Amino acid sequence: MKAFIFDLNGTMINDMPYHTKAWQTLLNDQLGGSFTWEEVKKQMYGKNPEVLVRMFGPDRFTTEEMNDLSYKKEEKYQQEFLPHLALLPGLHEFLEAAYQKGIPMAIGSAAIPFNIDYVLDNLNIRHYFKAIVSADDVVLSKPHPETFLKAAQLLDTIPDDCVVFEDVPKGVEAAANAGMKAIVITTTHEQHEFERLTNVLHYSADFKDDYFTGLID
Repeated sequence: MKAFIFDLNGTMINDMPYHTKAWQTLLNDQLGGSFTWEEVKKQMYGKNPEVLVRMFGPDRFTTEEMNDLSYKKEEKYQQEFLPHLALLPGLHEFLEAAYQKGIPMAIGSAAIPFNIDYVLDNLNIRHYFKAIVSADDVVLSKPHPETFLKAAQLLDTIPDDCVVFEDVPKGVEAAANAGMKAIVITTTHEQHEFERLTNVLHYSADFKDDYFTGLID
């Protein structure tokens, strides 16, 4: 592979339970919902306003209200997760090895820049990535391929030469729609949840197994 594209949340850092908790607090305690943990987890993909529309319908909030709620949710998440913020085991070594080999890397995430900056700057890993595609940079969210196609374009690489690292089925589906293979990090979903997707190269709980060395050598 000639380029790597990483989803962020759940793929590079194991933070999805903190996102779920922040969403559930917002949806139930502040907005009067009664959603279970599993109901919230199932809907946590795409842009934050899209999550709110899926949970409450298209007429409940204005765009301004959804943007405000989105930032409040992310502030809660960041505050709760900061003491635990760390890359998944083996990822720092993998990023450094790929960087030394000159393999171009990008982030393709549905997160807003506020959250991407929070991770990259607190962990001091921004220099590894030649391109960042956030929720603000696309019109259509995953599973639409726009995020990954834009990342490949910014890396000056064709889709066939990219491998995507993802943790959710919708993200792997987006990679397939972009014509890219994917590696699944099983922090958020179990392997059987990806069975219908034919573009998966490998499953792993983290970045420590020998498969990742083989991607770079």
